[in-house]
Amino acid sequence: MSVHYTKDHEWIRVDGDVGTVGISKHAAEQLGDVVFVELPDVGKSAAKGGEIAVVESVKAASEVYAPVAGEVTEVNTVLTDAPETVNADPEGDGWFYKLKIADAGELKELMDADAYAKHLESEG
Repeated sequence: MSVHYTKDHEWIRVDGDVGTVGISKHAAEQLGDVVFVELPDVGKSAAKGGEIAVVESVKAASEVYAPVAGEVTEVNTVLTDAPETVNADPEGDGWFYKLKIADAGELKELMDADAYAKHLESEG
């Protein structure tokens, strides 16, 4: 399994042709206490970079963008009743959805963990 990151602070953990997507620890820290997550519908087609979900915190609402194109195969329904899971474990149990990846080549355009860490430093 490999993990990739976007400049918009989403992550995708790839296992075969399925990607599990969520927001990074950095993004969760910036948002503060998450109070609501709007998940996509199973079967929804996601365009690379397209808005796919919404996360709301006590500070703001933010769109979550699809790191790669694909079709949503599963959503993390735990977040409906326990949105704080995003804060507790943003890159683990706080995942948002899974998708069947349409074009694995798009993953090459994303950052690995080291590149993402450098990206955060350059933002700071």
